[in-house]
Parts: sequence; C-alpha cells; structure tokens
Amino acid sequence: MKINVRQICFILAFYTAATKLLLYPIILSGISGRDLVFSALLDFLVQGAAVWAVAFLSSRTDKTLFELIKTAFGEVTARIIYGLFAAFFLFCTIPLMFEQKLYVQAIFYDTIPSFTVFAPVFLFTVYAGAKGFKNIGRCADVCMPIFIVSMAFIFFMSFSEVDFTNLLPVLKTSPAGYLGGALKTSFFFLEPAYLLIFLGNFRYKKGDAAKLTLSYAAGALIVLAFLAVFYGIYGELTSSRQFAVSKTSLYFSAIDVVGRVDLYALYALEIVMLFAFVLNVQLAVHCIVKCSGWNCPELISFFVNIVLLVIIITCGGSLAGLQNFYTDWGWIIVLLFSTAAPFASLAFKRAERSRV
Repeated sequence: MKINVRQICFILAFYTAATKLLLYPIILSGISGRDLVFSALLDFLVQGAAVWAVAFLSSRTDKTLFELIKTAFGEVTARIIYGLFAAFFLFCTIPLMFEQKLYVQAIFYDTIPSFTVFAPVFLFTVYAGAKGFKNIGRCADVCMPIFIVSMAFIFFMSFSEVDFTNLLPVLKTSPAGYLGGALKTSFFFLEPAYLLIFLGNFRYKKGDAAKLTLSYAAGALIVLAFLAVFYGIYGELTSSRQFAVSKTSLYFSAIDVVGRVDLYALYALEIVMLFAFVLNVQLAVHCIVKCSGWNCPELISFFVNIVLLVIIITCGGSLAGLQNFYTDWGWIIVLLFSTAAPFASLAFKRAERSRV
C-alpha cells in the first residue's frame, strides 16, 4: 500500500489543526464573536460525519475513488470528477498560500522583501508536489512529534494570560453570527476530501474507521482549545490580531528575561504548516495525473506551481478582497467537494454492486 492508516491519522489530527492556526481564528472571531468555538464545533461535527462516511466506505472496498467511479459510471466520468477535484484542491490552496506568504514575511523576515522570502517555497512545492502518497505518509510521520512539542510549548506559554470569562455569556450571539461563522469559514475544512483521494491506497483493518474518525476528533479538540485560549487572551480585540498562533504566547512572563523563546516553537510549527499546505498541491497533481492519463507528475507540478506563482504575484496586495471572496462564495465549493462528495461516494459503491 502507498500510505498507511497511522499516517493518515496523523494528517487528520495534526494537519487539520496546523491549517487553522493563522487566519482562521481571526476571520471566525470577526463573524461569530465570543461564540467562535461553537461555530467551529458545528463545522467539525459536519466534517467529522463526512470523514466517518469515507472511513466506513474504506471498510467496504479496497478500490480507489477513481476505480469506484469508473466501475459504476465509466472512465470518462471518473476523469471528469478527478479533474474537478484537482481544481478544488488548487482553489483551496490559494488562501493557504497567501496566509503562509504574509506570515513568513511578518513574523520571521520582516526586513526582507516578501517575494524574496517566499520564492524558495515554490522550489519546495514544485519538488514536493510531484511526490506520491508514500512521501506524503513519511512527511506526516516526521511532522507528528514536531507538532505535538511545538503546540504543547505554545499552550504552556499562553495559559497564564487566558481569561476564559471573555467567552461568556455563551450562545448570546445571533444565529446569523455563529451559524454564519460556521458557513463562511468552511473553506478551511478539506479533510474529508483528502480521505476520499486516499481511499483504496491504504490497507484497511478492523477498527480503522474508528481510528480515522477519532483522529479527526483529536484535531478538532486541538483547534477548539486554541480558539478558546486565543479569544480568552484578547477578547473583543481577537479579530484585529493577525496570525493567531504567533500572538498567543507574546505575554509569557519569561520573554522579558530570556527573549522571544516562543519563536523556536513557531519556527518548528511552520514546518508542519508548510507540509499541510503542500498536501493540497500534491493531491491536485495526483488528480490531474488521473484525469489526464499523463503520468508525468514532475512537469504537472511545475505547471501547477507556475499558476500559483502568477496568482500570488498578481494578487499579492489584495488579501482582504481574497478573504471576502472566499467567505462569501468559498463555502459552496467546499460543501460540494468536502461534505456532499464523501456521502455521495457511498452511492458509488451501491451503483457498482447494481452493475455486477
């Protein structure tokens, strides 16, 4: 098998959290206010059900999603759907790419031109984008201990400044607030789509569906705890604090004596964020290979990253407009591919049976 369940569990737990530590808390708090935890919980419940649906399907078939669609509806349909998934992953890569660019510039290299700092990342994404599922799994193994140690350090440095009364009273925000927050930030929730593409590329054993679902629940708990801590520190000012994870440990008492020791954790955590970001590129390349039948992932990765490079150059100064577009319209795309598609995939299996 190309990837194993343990590695997918790491992705569902730690990549899930890593992609929601920068701008997600800022955007969510601006919409949902102090009820941001409940908005996030609603999204995690819906996406958790979608993760379970794909995990359940993996217990019923050893075929990939492409093979299921091909058997049930024909190869042309399978190619079209994989082409749409490639476009979906690239669509969802764009906001992650922008937040990484701005984060690296603002936190680590604020005196160097932003493009000069971020350009080497494209060399990495060109290389990593061409790698397959075995590489994705090995990277997840490497990222697991880095993420655990880094986040433990950040939580440790943050708790002394948290005032959880900032989260009170709960559920007093209007339904348009916390329900709107859940809907408008759903473009951060891609994990069921990841699992769909992994389908058939790992060997399922009894109980693995529970492991996969619980791993996603663990990632959800990390994010929910982080949201509570972040809002507990800044209260109503939360939506104005850029790059959330870099702001939670600023008031750690030892910083005045020993300096910004939190930067060590942030540097390490950036490694995990980078691998979580590039996973979208890797899956997009994989889907294009399956869609086109052109088995040259190196060149496909190069062209995909050229497109991303053009986007980041031409749209470099319009982060606010980009965020508004994704909060207004991105949820439609994500609900189709990351929520509806996992449940619809169960029908592919039934259609396959009906044709046997």
